[in-house]
Amino acid sequence: MPILGTFQKHIEELGFAMKLKRETMRQPARTLKPRNVSTKMAYAFLLLVTALGMSACGTENPAPQRIPKAVFIIVDGIPADVVERTATPNLDAISSVGGYTRAHVGGAIGEETESPTVSAVGYMSLITGTWSNKHNVRDNQVNDPDYRYWDIFRIAKSHDPALQTAIFSTWTDNRTKLLGDGKESAGGKKLDYAFDGFELDTDRFPHDEDGNYILDIDALVVDEAARYIGASGPDLSWVYLEHTDSIGHRYGDSQEQTDAVVQMDAQVGAIWASIQARQENHDEDWLLVVTTDHGRDAETGRDHGGQSERERTTWIVTNSDRLNANFKDLPAVVDILPSIATHLHLGIPGEIRDQLEGQSFID
Repeated sequence: MPILGTFQKHIEELGFAMKLKRETMRQPARTLKPRNVSTKMAYAFLLLVTALGMSACGTENPAPQRIPKAVFIIVDGIPADVVERTATPNLDAISSVGGYTRAHVGGAIGEETESPTVSAVGYMSLITGTWSNKHNVRDNQVNDPDYRYWDIFRIAKSHDPALQTAIFSTWTDNRTKLLGDGKESAGGKKLDYAFDGFELDTDRFPHDEDGNYILDIDALVVDEAARYIGASGPDLSWVYLEHTDSIGHRYGDSQEQTDAVVQMDAQVGAIWASIQARQENHDEDWLLVVTTDHGRDAETGRDHGGQSERERTTWIVTNSDRLNANFKDLPAVVDILPSIATHLHLGIPGEIRDQLEGQSFID
């Protein structure tokens, strides 16, 4: 019986009990059982309080909270102007739910936060929410990263060790050097599942001059990411795809570069489909963030590393429907970590939070 119906029934009993109690005062005590009357009155009063509390909440059976999950995808070296002029139906579908914006890397020009527009620097800025003056990655060698600036996976595991984490990457150094997974100084073991290392397997993926092996590895990484996310639903995942940067270095601004972006879009679409399936079939609230690590030079499109506008200008696509004003105010790559943390409701230790350079673009 619905609680309000039960409440009404017992209120009626309460009224009868009150009447009965008045009559008791005119009759011998042995003819009545005031103890039972008091019990009914107490029960009715308890139901009254419960019903009023539920009425104040607006529902008798509040909907369960959906479990937050997050995936961020870095697709390497795609300038904003290139992604904007290329047909990308999957990125468009994602942004139609949330949004698209131009963004930037490189820190503040001429100040201590100025950071090279180089791949590993961009990745480290994203996963730590800091610039190279703090995380100490200034090139792709990653010789001496400063792990005092926690990455997003370390933050997640500190918040709740039961959170499940995963990486799917065409570059092994993302896990072994940037995250330092397993190193005590970097927070120990932080990844529950890792799918990488294939660029080191030259028997399976021989390194051809045209760099097609990178495309093949990207395809393998995407297939596994889509499968694993769809089957296991890890709480936090990083997907890294390299082919677009490899093509950019070889051909610069070209039809080949455009074709690589089209291929990338299809690959992101496969992961997006797995996320949508999870949301349809589970009580889960998924955040997807897709971005790039740097732009390219304006002269040829083959190079990057400097502080020109095109090298610094990147972009972000997300499905979040909780975007705030920061999202349209040329956000930085360092804003992605606090945005993911906001979505996942991660508690960040105060001393780590104070080190962050970015701010969330998600409310």
